[in-house]
Amino acid sequence: MASIEIAGTVKALKGERVRVKGELAKLDKAITVLEGLFRTSATPNGHPGKRTLSAAARRKIGKAQKLRWAKLKQQAGKK
Repeated sequence: MASIEIAGTVKALKGERVRVKGELAKLDKAITVLEGLFRTSATPNGHPGKRTLSAAARRKIGKAQKLRWAKLKQQAGKK
């Protein structure tokens, strides 16, 4: 009689374990989704939103800025 009760208890515990594993899987999915919402701009190096410019891009930006400064100086000289 005791072995039947133990077998039933073990069976019930195994069923509970399966149910809990399913719940944990759902929680893991929810956590992954929520983390994804906050890491939309994260880069592989872990600095969110930080981007590295190439040397050519920096030169191009620098030239454009120098042209803007020259234009402003030119306009200021006319006044």
